[in-house]
Amino acid sequence: MNGVEIHVEVAPALHLFVPPPRRRGATPLATDGVSTLGHVIESLGVPLTEVGALLADGREVPVSHIPQPGETVSVRPVERPQPVPGAPLRFLLDVHLGTLARRMRLLGVDTAYESSDIGDPALAARSAAEKRVMLSRDRGLLRRRELWAGAFVYSTRPDDQLHDVLERFAPELRPWTRCTACNGLLRQATKEELSDRLESGTRRSYDVFAQCTSCGRAYWKGAHHDQLEAIVERALGMRARGA
Repeated sequence: MNGVEIHVEVAPALHLFVPPPRRRGATPLATDGVSTLGHVIESLGVPLTEVGALLADGREVPVSHIPQPGETVSVRPVERPQPVPGAPLRFLLDVHLGTLARRMRLLGVDTAYESSDIGDPALAARSAAEKRVMLSRDRGLLRRRELWAGAFVYSTRPDDQLHDVLERFAPELRPWTRCTACNGLLRQATKEELSDRLESGTRRSYDVFAQCTSCGRAYWKGAHHDQLEAIVERALGMRARGA
């Protein structure tokens, strides 16, 4: 089948995925006439996890749409907050997002994290098996068909990463309820219960403790508590403002 030419307009929010010449409105693109619109968009470098509505000559079409000669296609970003139907909202982060994982757990968001590079196929399989939204800056990983759901992490700065995830998915926040080390749930614990896990100085200085029900790690309001409290307050303030 002969190829066809269409015009593709990529929304500014997605410009980082496409080369500069494709950021100038509706630019011409030759297709093979048989590939789906989803395949065409991915060939431009845009992960489908980041794509919301697709319009062909002004009408909304699915990613399975076969572009027709002369069509003008508009590629829009996902809506925010982004609905994730069918399962409790849970996340899976790859090896490069450890700080973001700890901050999400601090806020009580169910966040699994792979601390070693287990490879894209294993990450995608875990996302599917546990119905977790895969967060990554790896575009190749986000293109894997077996992913249950995924999202690109746009920034390299943990503060901005956290803001982006909270704005995009609006997860329920339950600060101080999860272990930042393993994602397990925390319970209140007495000093006596944890005595064999505490240094003598900690036993003398603190009276309120929590313990992870999964890994047994002990928690108290130590030297870094003010920094953690600031992260929590910013997140709760953002939620209160609806940002």
